[in-house]
Amino acid sequence: MENDDISEDELKNENIEKEEIESDDNDSENNKDELPQNNEDSHYEKQNMLDYKDIGSTKDIDVPPLLIDQVIGHEESVETIKKAAKQRRNVLLIGDPGVGKSMIAKGMAELLPPEVLQDVLVYPNAEDSNNPLIRTVPSGDGKRIVMANKSTTKGYEEKKLIVTMILIAGVLALGFIYRTQLLFAILAALFIFFISMQIKPKNITMAPKLLVNNSEKRFAPFEDATGAHAGALLGDVRHDPYQSGGLGTPAHERVEPGMIHKANRGVLYIDEIGTMTMKTQQELLSAMQEKKYSITGQSENSSGAMVRSQAVPCDFVLVASGNIQVLEGMHIAMRSRIRGYGYEVFMKDNMPDTKENRKKLIQFVAQEVKNDGRIPHFSPEALDEIIREAKRRAGKKESLTLRLRDLGGLVRAAGDVAKEEGANLVHAEHVLTAKKYSRTLEQQIADRSIIQRKEYAVFNPEGGKIGIVNGLSVIGDRSGLMLPIAAEAAPAQSKREGKIIATGKLGEIAKESVQNVSALIKKHTGTDISLYDIHIQFLQTYDGVEGDSASVSIAAAVISAIEEIPIDQTVALTGSLSVRGDVLPIGGATSKIEAAAEAGIKKVLIPRSNMKDVMIEKKYEDAIEIIPVDTLSDVLENILIGCSEKNSLIKKMKKISSAVADKVPKRPLNACDMPSKS
Repeated sequence: MENDDISEDELKNENIEKEEIESDDNDSENNKDELPQNNEDSHYEKQNMLDYKDIGSTKDIDVPPLLIDQVIGHEESVETIKKAAKQRRNVLLIGDPGVGKSMIAKGMAELLPPEVLQDVLVYPNAEDSNNPLIRTVPSGDGKRIVMANKSTTKGYEEKKLIVTMILIAGVLALGFIYRTQLLFAILAALFIFFISMQIKPKNITMAPKLLVNNSEKRFAPFEDATGAHAGALLGDVRHDPYQSGGLGTPAHERVEPGMIHKANRGVLYIDEIGTMTMKTQQELLSAMQEKKYSITGQSENSSGAMVRSQAVPCDFVLVASGNIQVLEGMHIAMRSRIRGYGYEVFMKDNMPDTKENRKKLIQFVAQEVKNDGRIPHFSPEALDEIIREAKRRAGKKESLTLRLRDLGGLVRAAGDVAKEEGANLVHAEHVLTAKKYSRTLEQQIADRSIIQRKEYAVFNPEGGKIGIVNGLSVIGDRSGLMLPIAAEAAPAQSKREGKIIATGKLGEIAKESVQNVSALIKKHTGTDISLYDIHIQFLQTYDGVEGDSASVSIAAAVISAIEEIPIDQTVALTGSLSVRGDVLPIGGATSKIEAAAEAGIKKVLIPRSNMKDVMIEKKYEDAIEIIPVDTLSDVLENILIGCSEKNSLIKKMKKISSAVADKVPKRPLNACDMPSKS
């Protein structure tokens, strides 16, 4: 935990900050004093997350009827969507997976202003059979027209069948009478049957096909075209293998609508729109501009490529979504049209940890229980555990995660555990048990990696070693992993300068952080590293290393190798290091600490600014000590072993740092230094 020695200035600053916080809280309705206060000495909240007055379970929580009102934590995005729905504007939603993009898109369909929906019929073209005619009628009329046409032809089909059967029976009877002609009679019967099937009256061949049916829709259509190929999205004409001899299917019967046509006067939703081909995006852009699009065969080798219908209405609102990288694959004109005739919305992945937002989280749990329909309701204790997990997964101080799809997986897993035990309600122990079953693949891989590395002594959390440090990393979203780093300093092979050689499949940012460490060591230790070739190895990093959160670990390992001072192997550390020697915040602090605890580490060093981000589980609380650090000197004081050598190094570093500070000129600003007035 934090050091007990605190200066008077720090105490004063702390008191001032407390007074400011208290004054701000009194002016805010959704302030932190509404939340249950937690034990400051603990990183695990033991008190109730909310006051569950009049709430016995999630059964007592009302679920809003409209889908848009079930969206949690995206108030600004919802307001934008409501404006877009009212004016029928296109929307581009950018955010991480699982934050509610598709849910907002579906909710937008419910908000669209009421319009008269249309059915679309396709008729044969007597003048050009490859150019079917399109007709739109009010919703419901299309089905009635097709049914009326079928009823008129039903009697004809029955009569044709009776006549055909009589003729076949007569021919076969003659064949049995004149047995020498039996084979001929059978062939004649087959010929009659075949011909009768091909005889169709004009009113049947000219009958329309119902292309788009909106007769049973209460709200505006919603079509999810995520991952749809060109034919499913834009429409297609089926291939006809029988194209000659009058055996073929009429062209209008082979026309199939696309999702853009089914979404007419509704919403077309496309997730990861940047993965679509440029050709498909261009065709989609044309449909958006013209509000109608002809259907033709998408394959050049198909007979459907010769068919092209009249333009079919497709006046839809486009809601596209994806992560920030999806913009690279988007057609420039497509994004320009969305931006010019709609809105771009960046969706958050976390929300402030307030009483109001905690209430929204328990509403989310109630929604998941209702939508699933197969799991019991949640008790207040179980809801507390869900809120704690939302805080942990946020990975940020005083925040709750908005990656609710993953959190919903935990809700369903806890419900499954309770159902298996025959419980009427989901309790806290069911949620804790469900965490084991709902671990991500990355978490399972990390657990196995820790066991394997222990077995093969890749790292050993005991004693001290020179040039070897226990770093920490994150794989996936929230899975911590031990990252052993070894460093060795050898005399330089070149007379001009030494080299820094780093291995372990490093990414660009990781390589740059290694270079920065060399400058920092040169400045703060006074060691001329040009005399050395420094080898840095990230042990068993087969999947690569990216990011700068290991830079403080690299610095500690290199200094240990150069100064020949052992590093305490019971300590792990993480943090980004600036070229001035300051330890900067990193991501995934909670996951890294828990991974260290699982590996048997006794202490972990993290940036002081990450202390409020720590939300470790209760079982790790007594297993590991968390020490906040501010500078490289703080790191070395806590990780190096050997009093005399360590103290000598720290003293030298502080002397160099103070000498650098003394060189900073302390003089009043003169006229040349003053900013000019505009």
